[in-house]
Amino acid sequence: MDSFQFNKYVMALLGVIFLIMSMGIMSETFFHSAAPEKAGYIIEVAEAKTAKPEEGGAPVKAYEEITALLASADVDAGAKAFKKCASCHSVEEGKKKVGPSLYGIVGRAIASSEGFSYSGGMKTFAVGKTWTYEELNGFIFKPRVHVKGTSMGFAGMKKTKDRTNIIGWLRTQAATPVPLPGQ
Repeated sequence: MDSFQFNKYVMALLGVIFLIMSMGIMSETFFHSAAPEKAGYIIEVAEAKTAKPEEGGAPVKAYEEITALLASADVDAGAKAFKKCASCHSVEEGKKKVGPSLYGIVGRAIASSEGFSYSGGMKTFAVGKTWTYEELNGFIFKPRVHVKGTSMGFAGMKKTKDRTNIIGWLRTQAATPVPLPGQ
């Protein structure tokens, strides 16, 4: 191939590139879309309905209680469901990850895992409280609603069966498991 032939191919390639760029610039002038003032979308989320104390009612929980269901919890399914938690939590005694170890969590004082730095919201919430079955249920349902100011980034687990199975399995992860309610 001589140099004249090579120059023709290069000029054709450059011409095509120029044509594509020109079309892009022209289409931008005709179909210009302004950038939004605020990026993103607003997603409306319905809040859980609660009875107001002045109406004479106690707050209505947005989740189902699991105390009666714990006797029929499937611990094998709970172990599988715990895999969602295992990226941040361990069930080995004293082994912390991003979150504290959950070994012996049922019946333990809240925010009491040795050597773990808890958020201010968790420390405030924890005063005089222990991880009962229902405290765990509410926390696993929606951590940031149950404990205001917690740094736990988990969105929560909506299915009652999954929460029951995980809590039933967590109960077994202790030297002496806490008795089930009614036993």
